Amino acid sequence: MANNFSFDDFLRQLGGMGMSNEESDNDSGSKSDTSENGKSSKHGSGGFGGFGNGSFGGGTGKGQAKWTPSAAERTERARRLFKRLLIGICIAIIPVLLVAYWWFHPPINIHSMDCWMFVIVLILLPAWFILRFRSQFHGRTNTSKPTNTGKAKLFRRLSWLPVAVLLVCIGGALAGATFFPGNAERYATVLETQSSDFSTDIKEVNYNEIPVIDRASATLLGNRVMGAIPEFVSQFEISPLYSQINYQGHPVRVSPLVYADFFKWFNNRDNGLPAYVLVDMTTQDAQIVRLNKPMYYSESEPFERNIARHVQLSFPFYMFDQISFEIDDEGNPWWVCPVQTRTIGLFGGTDIKRVVLVDANSGACTDLPVSDTPQWVDRVYPAELLIEQYNWSGAYSAGWINSWLGQSGVVQTTPGTASQLGYNYIAKDDDVWVYTGVTSAVADNSIVGFVLINQRTAESHFYSIAGATEESAMYSAEGQVQHLRYTSTFPLLLNINSQPTYFMALKDAAGLVKQYAMLDIQRYQNVAVGDTVADCQRAYQALLVTNGVEMPEADAPATNTVTGRVVRIATAVIDGNSHFYLSLDTSVSAVGEVGASGAGATDVTGAGSSNGLSTSLDGTEAVATDERIFDCALPGLLDVLTVSVGDLVTITYVEKNPEQEVLGSASGNDYGSDSDDGSNSDAGTGSNAASAAGAASATSVANGANGANKATRVYVVEKLVKL
Repeated sequence: MANNFSFDDFLRQLGGMGMSNEESDNDSGSKSDTSENGKSSKHGSGGFGGFGNGSFGGGTGKGQAKWTPSAAERTERARRLFKRLLIGICIAIIPVLLVAYWWFHPPINIHSMDCWMFVIVLILLPAWFILRFRSQFHGRTNTSKPTNTGKAKLFRRLSWLPVAVLLVCIGGALAGATFFPGNAERYATVLETQSSDFSTDIKEVNYNEIPVIDRASATLLGNRVMGAIPEFVSQFEISPLYSQINYQGHPVRVSPLVYADFFKWFNNRDNGLPAYVLVDMTTQDAQIVRLNKPMYYSESEPFERNIARHVQLSFPFYMFDQISFEIDDEGNPWWVCPVQTRTIGLFGGTDIKRVVLVDANSGACTDLPVSDTPQWVDRVYPAELLIEQYNWSGAYSAGWINSWLGQSGVVQTTPGTASQLGYNYIAKDDDVWVYTGVTSAVADNSIVGFVLINQRTAESHFYSIAGATEESAMYSAEGQVQHLRYTSTFPLLLNINSQPTYFMALKDAAGLVKQYAMLDIQRYQNVAVGDTVADCQRAYQALLVTNGVEMPEADAPATNTVTGRVVRIATAVIDGNSHFYLSLDTSVSAVGEVGASGAGATDVTGAGSSNGLSTSLDGTEAVATDERIFDCALPGLLDVLTVSVGDLVTITYVEKNPEQEVLGSASGNDYGSDSDDGSNSDAGTGSNAASAAGAASATSVANGANGANKATRVYVVEKLVKL
């Protein structure tokens, strides 16, 4: 037979335990039970567990009967015990909740998802289980107690309160959804963006202020300088924050020290953190800045001085976004804590309206509106939030339905690389601005423009310039040095001669910067590479001249003029552009005829015989005695199409790279012929190998049939005039 043991049976047994015989007598008035021989007897007192005469687990002695409390007595005592237990649990759970709140410190704010999760897990869910259990307990009928319908209904109704609170949370979340009527327009106006002109709004680049390294390289430099201080290495590590800020007019990255582990914190907690790391992104200098007053409030503090816990408990109703580490103009460390606000529904339309500045030494907090933030503060708005806000405006400016179906005018920021958001920082007006490209909704490999957003004020500007995405630019730069297997950093936006330009550092497998690349956003196949920023600058400016970009006199590279007769023309296709390479006989005059021996020749360059000129213009076998090669690129120099061998021309040229020399070859191949390694320069691969192969062939043409290996320089032609 099945044993139908119910919870009420458990309560009755629980009520029977721990009662003395005398207590049972007083509680119920029971007088006797039937003994084994059918006689009744008064039960004894002082027994253990309800057994008479002090006997344990057996009868009360010869001639005496075992006493058992009635079912009503057991149920009543169990009910009293359960009430005491419930009250004790309620009293004990209060300090547990307080400790949990102190440890997790969620904001006390209905707009905070952390607050809702805390309430649901630790309050609503347990309350629902308790109320449902009480409702079922009072609604169950058995032999020991009657059904209490009133209490059963009361607890059943109360059990719906946690469910109602949860439904309020869900309803608030739906009220902030983009498809909710009117919300799309509200999301589109969270961030106001105005269109601007790039050449007038972005100042010309100062090469002494270009940040040439990224966050990963700054981390390597910081770890290297940290290793030079043994007393720090054994106790501290560098935080991975590395916030980019403007410090005294220079872009730098700063990151505080953190305790290496719990035991290191225990040994050094009284002395605090003694320093932070500062990496100059232009000079690549890293240093450990020792503090006169140590930092006691940091992210590595486990208890009350943890910066997130400290600021949240100081402002329990604020919702804080990403906390960043910065230094003021005097080098004092601060924690910048942006305060979130929700503008749409319960959880939608995140924005920043206030900021709390925390002194890393004393923990003193200053609560300010964003408009009153000091100038030295650079990171009030997290970059990820600004990009999200711009994507709202790009997606919902024409309504929610259009964002899914028609997608007319829908744009978004470029996706970036390696599952990371595609953005970088630039310095402008002593602030840090977030830069990212803007592409169409289909996310192709081109941009329709780019956006700059101020991290301190959320001022936003859009610049309409079509060109390549950052990822395409990175691939193009890596293609220039593919034989070295360098990898490109995420591009930085520069203004060079009113041309929007990508600037990238090229790193080796160890993460060290080896070269630099500049790339025209609108013509991303045009890439200039240099071992230094200055070399890269000169090569890029020469490239701009080649493409017909007019440069201010102050920025234009030095030009020279030469007049001579064309003795050889060779062509090549480099990076999809046609190049005509000319070799000249500069010993001829502009008006005189030169004989076979070159007698009576006039040196129009003023170089005299220093160039080693000895010209022979006897037909097609003319040899150019000038060792220079002149590069005429289309479409900038269409006049070169009218030039033939034997024509007299005047060329204004700039040096492509003063240090670049191409070794001559004895093969005598013209441009467009196969190079030594079997590759064809007409393929337009855009690699340096193609340019070098073409230059080597032209050198052989200039050197003539003697096949001498001579170092030849390539010059970029700025202007060509046929005489």
